[in-house]
Amino acid sequence: MHRFALLTSFRWKLCLALALVFFGDWLFYQRGLFGGHVGLFALAMVLCLILGRPGVRRRWQTGMAALFALAYAAALVIDPGLLAWILFWAALGMAALAGATTPYDDGWLWFQRLLLHALRSPIAPMLDAIKLARLARRPRARRSGLRAALPVVALPLGGSAIFIALFASANPVIADILAMVALPDLSGILPARILLWLLLFALGWSVLRPRLARRLIPTFDGSGDRPIAGVSVASVRLSLILFNILFAIENALDIAYLSRALSLPEGTTMADYVHRGAYPLIVTALLAGLFVLVTLRPGSSTAAVPAIRRLVVLWIAQNVLLVATSMQRTLDYVELAMLTTLRIHALAWMALVAMGLLLICWRMLRQKSASWLINTNLAAATLVLTIFSFLDGGELAATWNVRHGGEVTGQRRGIDLCYIHNLGPSALLPLIELEGRTLSLPFRERVQWVRSDILAAMQYADANGSWTWRNEQRLRIARERLKAIRPIAVPPGMRDCDGTLVPPEPAPPSDPKPALTGGPKQ
Repeated sequence: MHRFALLTSFRWKLCLALALVFFGDWLFYQRGLFGGHVGLFALAMVLCLILGRPGVRRRWQTGMAALFALAYAAALVIDPGLLAWILFWAALGMAALAGATTPYDDGWLWFQRLLLHALRSPIAPMLDAIKLARLARRPRARRSGLRAALPVVALPLGGSAIFIALFASANPVIADILAMVALPDLSGILPARILLWLLLFALGWSVLRPRLARRLIPTFDGSGDRPIAGVSVASVRLSLILFNILFAIENALDIAYLSRALSLPEGTTMADYVHRGAYPLIVTALLAGLFVLVTLRPGSSTAAVPAIRRLVVLWIAQNVLLVATSMQRTLDYVELAMLTTLRIHALAWMALVAMGLLLICWRMLRQKSASWLINTNLAAATLVLTIFSFLDGGELAATWNVRHGGEVTGQRRGIDLCYIHNLGPSALLPLIELEGRTLSLPFRERVQWVRSDILAAMQYADANGSWTWRNEQRLRIARERLKAIRPIAVPPGMRDCDGTLVPPEPAPPSDPKPALTGGPKQ
């Protein structure tokens, strides 16, 4: 009975995996769609998981993971990207694997499970095929199904096929009827299409038939004393005193210079000062967090000293202040230069570093476990990454640069149209906003060319299968806003990334060959 249930479940999951292959082939190969349509395939994968693994609906942990997978699939429909796909695959893998694990495992164990699951996915169908072959070779008292019916129907069907072939050669009516039965045309099945089938089947099968990793590296609890050379109560106390003094000097200088209370040394500009120190100071804060994790574990002799705990709290507070000044440096550099997606991500990373430092301090004071620290930090990081999977940082950067550029505010800093152009569809609506303002004629020509080039590329991509929900909304809004903007005549010719007309290169001097005169010799 157990074996019959296993085969029935196996066949049902096989049908669902093949349905995913057919849907993916129709979507990606036959119709040539991609872009936001990847999200539709992701939604189909979640649906097949729910249909093929009923246990997903029985535990709230797996249900939550499936809901997160649906949310990330929606993010892929809105605007597909690598981040949204990674989050979707992680959530889908957790929904598939969570039913066979303990409910409250920490992030380190889940990282190992998901990594091994991803590595196993390409060969998952092969492993299950080997397992099924071994199961089919086991002796059983009574054969049933197709295997039992083959000896009975082989002779009648084979003999009938021979007689039909003979009758067709003797009777033209039967021959004409058989000629109407056309075999499927297999000429359109190319190696690339077969490779797509294998990939889609492996994706679906690895979710429907996941295999839980048996051996994992356990999470270090991070408590108690560990013999580390040079680490003692005296050395840690002295280190914290010196570190607090050094950090106090750095924070005081940052506050004085960033607030303009002190003038910078001669030869150093504010742009140099704010740009130079933002990222090294974050590395400093990370090293500080590592120092606390290693030397002041909960239950250790160093963490039990009240003076050391107070020094740690003071030092963590100074590190958080250091991260805050790093963020201020970045914001000041944005004011002096421009906002980029990298700087947006850097600001979010700095905020996560500050939160991580506070959580490390709280863990030491409240005797929390390493699993608590890992899961809390992962929850904060997942929240930030989820926001960025829906938020278009490129559009945010383009909008800020357009509204704060020198051509708009009268400052010396201009708008880097090359960077805006590289943002692609994210820059379309901000460029239309800029185009509708009063600009000098040369700059207006460049803005219009960059906007036209991005718009043409988006329309071409939309017409050739690269549809996304976000770009569809952008095109709709762009058409409405462009009705109120009168275009200007842009001189034809080759242009560089910011729309500046590039003069044609002079043609190299030709070296004409002497003309041949006279006919063939007689």
